[in-house]
Order: sequence, then C-alpha cells, then structure tokens
Amino acid sequence: MAVPKKRTSASKKRIRKNFWKRKGYWAALKAFSLGKSISSGNSKSFFVRQTNKLSNKT
Repeated sequence: MAVPKKRTSASKKRIRKNFWKRKGYWAALKAFSLGKSISSGNSKSFFVRQTNKLSNKT
C-alpha cells in the first residue's frame, strides 16, 4: 500500500475542502432552480402533466 512521504499542508487541505464544498453548493443551487422552474411551469426541459381542478357548481 502506498504511503505519502510528507503531510499535506493545512492550507492545501483547506483549499481542496472548500473546492469540494463549492461543487456541492452549485449542484444544490441548480437542483433548486430546476425544481422552481418545474413547479412554476416555466421549465423547457421537463413536461409535467397539468391536472385541472374543476369545481362542480350545481
């Protein structure tokens, strides 16, 4: 099993961790934006079946 020769510096570790967190942030932002567009009916990439709620007035 390979073992690293020296420790990774704290700043390098922090940079990598922040980059990893940033990727998650953008993925969450895209998912939220897509969910908003689907729920509002403005989505161009998804087709959602619309249900009409008709009230029966008798």
